[in-house]
This record gives sequence, structure tokens and C-alpha cells, in this order.
Amino acid sequence: MLAAGWFLAAGELWDTSVPADLARPTLDESDYFTATQYDEAHDYQAFLRITDLLGILAGLAALAFFALKGASFARESAAGRIGTGMLLGMLALGCAWLAQLPFGLAAHWWERRHDVVAQDQDYVDFLINDFLSVGGEFLFVSLGLLIVMTLAGIWRRFWWFAAAPALLIVMLAFAFVSPYLIPGLDPLRNERVAADARALASAEGVSDAPVQVQRVRELTSAPNAGVTGIGPSEKVIVWDTLLGQFERPEIRVVLAHEFGHLGRQHVWKLVAWTALLALPIAFAVWLATRRHGGLSEPAAVPIAVFVVAALLFLVSPLDHAFTQRLETEADWIALEETRDPDAATRLFQRFSAIALAEPRPPGWADLLLDDHPTVMERIEMAEAWRVLRGSTD
Repeated sequence: MLAAGWFLAAGELWDTSVPADLARPTLDESDYFTATQYDEAHDYQAFLRITDLLGILAGLAALAFFALKGASFARESAAGRIGTGMLLGMLALGCAWLAQLPFGLAAHWWERRHDVVAQDQDYVDFLINDFLSVGGEFLFVSLGLLIVMTLAGIWRRFWWFAAAPALLIVMLAFAFVSPYLIPGLDPLRNERVAADARALASAEGVSDAPVQVQRVRELTSAPNAGVTGIGPSEKVIVWDTLLGQFERPEIRVVLAHEFGHLGRQHVWKLVAWTALLALPIAFAVWLATRRHGGLSEPAAVPIAVFVVAALLFLVSPLDHAFTQRLETEADWIALEETRDPDAATRLFQRFSAIALAEPRPPGWADLLLDDHPTVMERIEMAEAWRVLRGSTD
């Protein structure tokens, strides 16, 4: 019964408004990108893919080592049962961060070399920013361990069943607070773009969601946009690099895409999807730690952290497939609202040229690393919309 309910809920989340029978053409990337553009993007992304994958594997190796040796720290701690468990969780994350750091530094060097990251962002800046970004993970893991170890102490055998809804509450809290932690935000001052944003937000029924501009020009040349927050805190964030390098019709496509995320409740869907994945993962942690006293014992925490990280890596293809479906739906909504496939195509072409995004990366990278459709898949979506709905009005 529980498994049937899980698959029913997953099926509901998996469903999107993109026509199931949509015929997407297979286009030739050489019709949209020069050989030089393609080769430059391929070389750039190939290096980053290798550093990303090696970094993930190095982090898993560090966590596996800590799972074997970390229990010895529990005997030397005077922080109490839960305090010791939280300490071990933070030590495990610290080991993983140090193992991944060389690959992060290599990626930063590569991005500076290709002027995607500003030259004045040196390696000290990278270390500081990377360490601070890990701080959020430390906080989330510590809070998660506090909740899970408390549940395991009270309900030793079935704590895993209660852990998923408890962690869901934590995720909702983090999602609500996150917009208030983003630095460098300004109001959208371009009146014509702001008028477009108001019209698109109204069409998607999310007119209360503001659009703000994040100042990143001094950090990177890459364009980007996204949604953040949940409920009253939700907003659209547009990087100033996007506003400065794209034309108004292309920016309209981006805004329609982001308001599509909000209108279709994609943030809520992502939280629900993560909660669904948390249930079987929590059960697997219970199985892996029960011979070591279960998660009521701090000595089991290093094993639990490794099992969670390993399982998240193993389910990453499924996780990426889900987020790609949400991104595809947002692309479809943008096409439905703007009715401008030409602007969408130009947007993806220009984005690839500026951010050096490979138009059609290898399948393994799309499976393991990418949470967005490929550039060519998005261009093919625009062409499919044109065939189904007709040309630009």
C-alpha cells in the first residue's frame, strides 16, 4: 500500500502540461552554431564535466573513508548523544568538501581562463565563497541530524517513516527564507521590461511575485535567471548580465519561463519530490545503521551520511530527469505566452555563445550532471511549438 501510494504521488508530480504527443524534430546543431562556437563550447564543458564528476567521486570516497573511521571520534566527544552526532555530521561534510576542493579550484581556473568568471575573482575569493556556500549545507545537515536522531531516540524502529515529513518542514522553511539571503538585489528599473514582467505574471496568475535584479556583472559574464522562495517570499531573480546582453523579446521569453515555474508551482513540486525521495532513502539508512545501534547512536552517523550521499548520486539520473521535465514545461509555457519561437531560438543560441554551453552534450553528462534540457532540445521545442501552433503572431 505504501509503495502504491509512493508511485501514485510520483506520477502526479511527473505529469506536465507539455502535450504528450508533441513531435519534436531532430535538428542539426550546425544550422544554429558555427564550428568554432561548437568546438569552443565542447572543449570548455568537457573539462568542467570531468572536474564535476571527479569532485563527486572524491567526495564519496572521503565519506566512505570517514564512515569506516569516523566512529572513533564519538568515543572522545563529551557533547552528548545528539551533539556528538551533529559534530560527526559536520566533520563528514568537511572531509567531503576538502576532497572536492582541488577539483573546484581547477574548475575556477578554467572559468577564469575563458573569461566566464571575472579575472579579479582570485583563488582566495573562490575559497571564501565556496566555504560560505557550504555553510548552508552544514546548517541543513545539522538540523536534519537533530530531528532524525531525536526521532530515532524516541521511535527506534520506525523513525524513518516520520523523518520524511519532518525534513519536509525543514525544507519548506529553508525555501521560504532563501530569498532574503541573496546578496546584491535591486528593483527592476527598466520600465519596458517591467511592463512585460507585469503582463506575463498576470497571465500566469502570479502577479504578486516581484522581479529583482542581482548584481553579478563584476563576478561573471554568464547570464542567468531563476525563481526562489515559496508562498509569500517567492520572487523572480534576473542577473544584470542577462539584461545587459539580450534583447527585449529574448528577455520576455526568460521572464515567461520563470513565471511559468511559479504558475505551475514548480518549487512546491520540487520540495514534494525531494520528500518522496527522502522516504526510501531514510529507510535505506535505517537498514544500513541498525547493526550499529541505529541513528539513535552517534557512531552510526558517519555511515548514515555516506549512505545518503551514495544514494543521492545513484538516483541523480531520476532526479535530473524530473527537474528537466519541469524546465521543459516552463519552456513550453514561455512559448505559449510569448508566441515567439524565433526569440526563444535566439535566446538559446546567444546563451550558448556567452556561457559556452555545449549545444548537445554527451548522453552520460545529460544523465548524471545536467538538470536542464540541452540547448538543442530547447531549440527543438521551439520548432515543435511553431509546427503545432503556427508562426509568430
